[in-house]
Amino acid sequence: MMAANLTPVEEAIAHLLGKAPVISDTQLLPLTESLGRILAQDYQVPADVPPADNSAVDGYALRAKDYAPGQPLVISDRIPAGSAPSPLKPGTAARIFTGSEVPVGADTVIMQERVEVTDNGILISAEVKTDQNIRRRGQDLAEGSLALAKGTKIRAQEMGLLASMGVAEVAVFKKLRVAILSTGDELVDPGSPLEPGQIYNTNRFTLLGLLAEAGCEVALCETLRDKRDLTRETLKRAAAQADLVITSGGVSVGEEDHVRAVLEEAGELSLWRMAIKPGKPLAFGSIKDTPVLGLPGNPAAVLVTFLVVGMPYIRTCQGRLQVHPVGQQLPAAFNVTSPSVRREFVRARTESVNGEPQVSAYLNQSSGVLSSACWAGGLAVVPEHSMVAEGSLLTYFPFTELLS
Repeated sequence: MMAANLTPVEEAIAHLLGKAPVISDTQLLPLTESLGRILAQDYQVPADVPPADNSAVDGYALRAKDYAPGQPLVISDRIPAGSAPSPLKPGTAARIFTGSEVPVGADTVIMQERVEVTDNGILISAEVKTDQNIRRRGQDLAEGSLALAKGTKIRAQEMGLLASMGVAEVAVFKKLRVAILSTGDELVDPGSPLEPGQIYNTNRFTLLGLLAEAGCEVALCETLRDKRDLTRETLKRAAAQADLVITSGGVSVGEEDHVRAVLEEAGELSLWRMAIKPGKPLAFGSIKDTPVLGLPGNPAAVLVTFLVVGMPYIRTCQGRLQVHPVGQQLPAAFNVTSPSVRREFVRARTESVNGEPQVSAYLNQSSGVLSSACWAGGLAVVPEHSMVAEGSLLTYFPFTELLS
């Protein structure tokens, strides 16, 4: 098969990213509702975190030079967490707890497991050094430094970091609104009986799940019948309601494939046919200035092209800091003996072989076999014009990274 008129994967992605409009609308959300959203501004540290030196353990605070082996130190104070301590009396120790502020005059904390409490004071069975078991003021975040940059996706750890700075409301970008259109007279929603020639609408639900994980809002979700006029009118209606329209099916060369034709007639078609396997008949264009990403109709091809091409585009629209997944280099546990002119994204997973991680491929890589993606943990990349022998290093992208 010739590669003529097939756009290479990097070139296709670069084309899409060059046309990706970044969301500008923002909103304030309670910190409790911010998980998965994208920061719309930088967050500088308003004050040192922690705000004061505090103890990393339950134990005893003292000044290191005041302790002589075999000589007890009198306990002069007790400092529970949340209280403001008085300065430490010279030549004494203070009972202290994890998170409690270290008193002025103390420069070390000895954990309680290394201390013997006697009637005359404490005896220590460990080396006494300055700075041990003390979390210094500002060691996590220093006042005025950049804590989180605009474009950061908020995970649980970012929520905690914002909370540590006293942030109660977070400025985030509004969600990308996406319309989903599935094409085909043969499609039936789950729950209805199948008539001869019909199949269940798999792609609709795959895309609903993918877009939810990508942090998008679904503005419209419909099934299109194979009629040119209906396709045109529905695409225009979807474009008026959404920031992005994603279709599945209707972009190949068949007489009933109307999405590509409508884009050429009523909008713009700027990309068609990509050197990717699965998913060659991918289209990109616009209608009424709203971007349209036309995915193939086969279920596994929808998943792969959305992850490989659609997600970088969506991340760019969302204003994300990191657009492209990094992946990891792992040895293959399979062979590819027939090179392809297209870059293949193999449904695969990591497995331990002789105690070392390797990438195993699902046996049936047909674009219609969606069960392969349920078995798999990610995608392994077989470059164009390449054969693969067991042990060859391949780039492997876990699904979690492709969707993060």
